Amino acid sequence: MKVIQTEIPDVLILEPQVFADERGFFLESYNHRVFQEKTAVKTDFVQDNHSRSLKNVLRGLHYQIKQPQGKLVRTIVGDVFDVAVDIRKSSPTFGQWVSCLLTAENKRQLWVPIGFAHGFLVVSEVAEVLYKTTDYYAKEHERSILWNDPDLAIDWPNKAEPILSAKDLAGQPFKTAEVFA
Repeated sequence: MKVIQTEIPDVLILEPQVFADERGFFLESYNHRVFQEKTAVKTDFVQDNHSRSLKNVLRGLHYQIKQPQGKLVRTIVGDVFDVAVDIRKSSPTFGQWVSCLLTAENKRQLWVPIGFAHGFLVVSEVAEVLYKTTDYYAKEHERSILWNDPDLAIDWPNKAEPILSAKDLAGQPFKTAEVFA
């Protein structure tokens, strides 16, 4: 596994070693020991999630204010523009965001630590996203920041109007969102 640093040091891009031949390919999508050795992240994952979305679906920007979740995100079908936003008020990168194109072809994963809002936009006809979380889903603690908040100024690649859930349409502006200390 190769670890690629992003502009926000805590957010990491992971590239697995892929063994391919005429039959197809094999990769180790997660190995606890290797993950901890290569990333220096000491965590345990407790839940796996799987979503399928159509082109222009935007999910996010989500986080849980209590029972916060670190996420290890990958795409197994299609392509997504994946975003992590630092919402740790004490962080030198507070309010900054990084992005990564996660595709079935590049097989990259994005480590989104606790203290970040996370979202993605589907840029292919369909995409399936798998992600591991470090804590369980807790609806009562879930929060959403507006995907197009002008203070964040995320440069989403698709200029078409995204398809959003009611929850994401009601997202909070970054200035008034509940954030981490």
